[in-house]
Amino acid sequence: MKILVINSGSSSIKFKLMNMENEEQLAEGLLERIGLPQGRIKFKTPSGKMIWEEPITDHRKGLAFVLRILTHPEYGPLDNYDEIAAVGHRVVHGGEKFTASVIVDDEVMQGIEDCSFMAPLHNPHNLQGIRAAMETLPGVTNVAVFDTAFHQTMPPVSYIYGLPYEIFEEKRMRRFGFHGPSHQYVAQQAAKMLGKPIEELCIVTCHLGNGSSLAAVRHGKSMDTSLGYGTACGVMMGTRSGDVDSAILIDLMENHGYSVGDIKDMVYKKSGVAGISGISSDQRDVEDAAEQGHERAKLALDMYASSVRKYIGAYAVTMGALDAVVFTAGVGENGPQMRERICKGLEVLGVYINADVNDFKGLQRDISAPGSRVKVLVIPTNEELMIARETIRLVEGK
Repeated sequence: MKILVINSGSSSIKFKLMNMENEEQLAEGLLERIGLPQGRIKFKTPSGKMIWEEPITDHRKGLAFVLRILTHPEYGPLDNYDEIAAVGHRVVHGGEKFTASVIVDDEVMQGIEDCSFMAPLHNPHNLQGIRAAMETLPGVTNVAVFDTAFHQTMPPVSYIYGLPYEIFEEKRMRRFGFHGPSHQYVAQQAAKMLGKPIEELCIVTCHLGNGSSLAAVRHGKSMDTSLGYGTACGVMMGTRSGDVDSAILIDLMENHGYSVGDIKDMVYKKSGVAGISGISSDQRDVEDAAEQGHERAKLALDMYASSVRKYIGAYAVTMGALDAVVFTAGVGENGPQMRERICKGLEVLGVYINADVNDFKGLQRDISAPGSRVKVLVIPTNEELMIARETIRLVEGK
């Protein structure tokens, strides 16, 4: 059974085609510049990479372009569209309405639209991708897989904020969490690496990239996560502040002339590693500067590592045990120096890293030191495969 996975953005469609009989990736690509004079599709199959350019006015025509490439007589892995059994879509926010992946119908479409105010930069464009698929592949089942759904197993003590209860009760403002498919995928992979049922394990998953979040995954379920109602809280990120005393933001607005827009711009776009270092949001650039003695670069890296360490420790307590720490996503998979920075200081939890096997990027590997009570794992994330798995689970269960 072949599943097409789509992640639709404002002017792009990221896609993967998976053969779920053996979970083989048949093709992947990125269509960019939708609505601009010259669209571009980067397309990759096991036999090579290609780039095409063509004007693409909207997402429906964009997806038709993708399908045309997938069925290209020379390069495409499909003979015709009928081979696509279903389409799985990444949808960022499902609110409280969607606690699991769902087959898309009119009611689901309306529900995703109703959640759009909580993810205005994502949900409307995710909907465009769903509509494009329904129009371009009529009769094919579409499945929505939500970033927030995996975290709907959190208990109230984790998702309700210490604000007046009416804020939660009346406005439904609470912790939702994000990166759900990534946390779910790497937790499942960790269980396979350890050779144990996930129902017996307590794992902290660290999705570390330009946007970052950690999750406490106890017995396969999310018990807590560092991102919340929005995506600027938790650990320090590339340009986002992470946790900050709200009194500072109030003071800046009351006494220093900052507007709500100024605050939003600051905490989302001008803070984090970039704001502290004054160099870049890319940790590779900051690490280069730190090696040359740049003090603010060193501070930024130390602050980032410290913020991640704090959450690992807190989540070990939340779960009452810790069997593994998993690093994933851009920094987690490709930042051996940062992995080492984070793990130094976690010895009190029984976490010891083997520096001799940590010097690599983008591989799945156990980097625990001999005798480490807690396993330290690096697992490249595969959110698209997780979406495909969820899609086939629902399609076969119809």
